[in-house]
Amino acid sequence: MTSVALPRNEFKAALKEGRQLKGLWIAMGSATSIEIAAEIGYDWLLIDGEHGPNDLTTILDQLRAVHGYPTTPIVRPPHADPVLVKQVLDLGAQTLLLPMINNREEAELMVKAINYAPEGIRGVGGVIARSGRWGLIPNYMRDAKNELCLILQVESQEGLDNIDEIASVDGVDAIFIGPADLSASLGHPDDAGAIQDQVHYAFERIKAHGKAIGSLAFDPETAKKYFEWGASFVAVAGDTDVYVRGLKAELANYQD
Repeated sequence: MTSVALPRNEFKAALKEGRQLKGLWIAMGSATSIEIAAEIGYDWLLIDGEHGPNDLTTILDQLRAVHGYPTTPIVRPPHADPVLVKQVLDLGAQTLLLPMINNREEAELMVKAINYAPEGIRGVGGVIARSGRWGLIPNYMRDAKNELCLILQVESQEGLDNIDEIASVDGVDAIFIGPADLSASLGHPDDAGAIQDQVHYAFERIKAHGKAIGSLAFDPETAKKYFEWGASFVAVAGDTDVYVRGLKAELANYQD
């Protein structure tokens, strides 16, 4: 019987090597848009199912669009829910960013959600799903966890208060600090610059627990600062932001 090898998670391997990875936030929900981005050279591309116009079908289309390119797709479902996690994993995503994690219990539940029994609660469907290449990957249930990468997003006052206990949970590969929601939660909506001390504090606590650190910064100075503070992966741009700025700049060429 024909067999297929379990895909290697290059993003997870790069985190273990301590590399600094630059990413692009993908919110358009377009397979064409993300395929163009995959050609450019970003280390990772975040498929946003929380705020982008995505469902399981469009997420699948985008995973297929970047297949074979030297970049890692990361999927953020709309909610940190075991059912959604199961579905996205079955689509073939190997790296997940799960939003709004506020405490140890929620973190531990997400670790269980990505693992099959007896360690976890992930439903068994690899034989009929893209994740197990429709049964062509031998021992998928046994080996899948070796190439899965779990990133938990901390973006609230409660999450910041519990950063040590979240970062200490076994099975979590990285913690991502979401500056937009965190700044709003701390009383500074639309002003991530006002919470840089808190972001730095979170980085230091995550680092103390040996977890990789991620965040988002669409201006080069802040992105470089986050890398200097110890971040392993930073979203340095977003497709909608780049598109808007590019269109405005192009139109400005023809205006007095």
